[in-house]
Amino acid sequence: MQIKSREQVEGGRERVEVVPESIDDLWHLQYVLEPGDRVAGDTTRRIQRNDEQMRDTGGEREPMWVAIAVEDIEFHKFANRLRVGGEIVACSREDQLGFHHTLNVEERDELSIEKYFKPDQEARLEEAEEATENPDVAIATVEEGAAHVHTVAQYGTEERATITGPTGKGDFARDRSELFDELAAVLSRMDVDAIILAGPGFTKQDALKHFEKNNADLTDLITMVDTSAVGDRGVHEVLKRGAVADVQQETRIESEAEAIDELTRRIADGAKAAYGPEEVNKAAEYGAIEELLILDDKLRKERGPDGEWALEVDDIVRTAEQKGGEVTVFSSEFPPGQQLSNLGGIAALLRYRLE
Repeated sequence: MQIKSREQVEGGRERVEVVPESIDDLWHLQYVLEPGDRVAGDTTRRIQRNDEQMRDTGGEREPMWVAIAVEDIEFHKFANRLRVGGEIVACSREDQLGFHHTLNVEERDELSIEKYFKPDQEARLEEAEEATENPDVAIATVEEGAAHVHTVAQYGTEERATITGPTGKGDFARDRSELFDELAAVLSRMDVDAIILAGPGFTKQDALKHFEKNNADLTDLITMVDTSAVGDRGVHEVLKRGAVADVQQETRIESEAEAIDELTRRIADGAKAAYGPEEVNKAAEYGAIEELLILDDKLRKERGPDGEWALEVDDIVRTAEQKGGEVTVFSSEFPPGQQLSNLGGIAALLRYRLE
């Protein structure tokens, strides 16, 4: 994320000019924006005219600049865009004021955001800005007869390919090269800075030898990791072992995996942990929270007494931070976030156990 400028504006709000540079940045913006914010940018719009004597444009879209009062936000990762909808409150064409419009924000689109920034939203912008320098990583997990390729993103991991091939050795050994050739072809087409080659047994070593002989350009990118499984389970093992952190200083999903594992261990041991809104709120008020774990969805959907919770989630976050606790916002796209969701969407690692 490129942050081009920041300034204080009337009413104590802050205006930030940002340029999202990746789908990760669009995902981050989903949780920075909320209803009531003002967002502005260049767009196109079919003109709605009130003057019957003016010529109809036949449905053509006209380029213009608009500012909208945000009402809804949707992240479409497969379309590589963020949709931000609301009423037009300022526009390069005054006759469009008051109409509803949706900004389709894509990579490289400049956006102006005006709002009261909460601490977790400030931290998310800073994280997105710092993550710009992180290299792109692919994780290839391979075993006899199968290979899987995932990419690592801040909103989670995404499976990019599943490849099947012959199994066994001896007479089948020559045929295994077909699996390795197809895996190499997939990896060669990807624009990544590093590849983690993982899996059980010796198949990954055989794959690496095959690459060294036939795809030398890949070998300099490869780091090998032992895992007990392939696919999603193998990727989770890679993340837990910190292999991605060797090429990326820090990834959101690695820290989430470590935190949720520590939480489940403490819960199993009856140790210093709390989960669910009521328990966590109590821990926050006592200043007992060492690290607050909150699901990103809960920051938007569970606000106030009209939501699923009777408690205001922002108050819990603010209280935890004011009393020295750290806050980790979990992605609902990744398995640790799904585990946290099963525990009510909010939990805490505590400094001491509450009675």
